[in-house]
Amino acid sequence: MLIAELKAKLSQSSGAEVSQSVSHLSDRTMANPLRAEVVRLYKNLLYLGREYPKGGDYFRDRLRAAFIKNKSVQDPERVKELIARGEFVARELEALYYLRKYRAMKKRYYEE
Repeated sequence: MLIAELKAKLSQSSGAEVSQSVSHLSDRTMANPLRAEVVRLYKNLLYLGREYPKGGDYFRDRLRAAFIKNKSVQDPERVKELIARGEFVARELEALYYLRKYRAMKKRYYEE
């Protein structure tokens, strides 16, 4: 139904209106070119947070709060700084998990 309505509107509208609506969409995507990187970082941190020592729910709530707090940041340099900080957190989480696995293996196979 929605596709049929869009086809009908496109056939009735002039080429200028279609080009204007397409340029509006491209302006919206160009307005924030770092959005895809921010979404990728959020998904990666969400995935890493599943094994967080205090629990996945705790981590997810804190992660969501941090992203919502910085939602209004528009300056590309500040967004890049925040992305770098998020990637640092991701590396620290990975290191934490590797250390935890190493300690478990060491405890299992070596006597102290």
